[in-house]
Amino acid sequence: MSVDAPLTGPRPERMTAHDVRRRLEHARSTRLTQLHALDETGQSVDDHLMSMQRAAIERVLKEIDEAFARVEDGTYGTCLGCADPVPAERLEILPYTPYCVACQRRVAA
Repeated sequence: MSVDAPLTGPRPERMTAHDVRRRLEHARSTRLTQLHALDETGQSVDDHLMSMQRAAIERVLKEIDEAFARVEDGTYGTCLGCADPVPAERLEILPYTPYCVACQRRVAA
């Protein structure tokens, strides 16, 4: 079953801009806490795994900032690949995602 497939029950309502900002702030706060925890481990910054984790967290922080910009310009929730609405269920899981599942697959390929 596709992540974009409709549920058998009623679909959740679209989130308000306030709800979206709150979710994005939570996601940002979580990632910043993760970065702080990496810094507190005292391991060498040259450690390959630590470096990869840091890069992944920083990439998500950038995606969160870009999502905030989309909220401000009114394009949040619209897929950057196909211009269709990103399903609400997907935005609940990844509030900073700019793509529907199909377009995300194309971008990642």
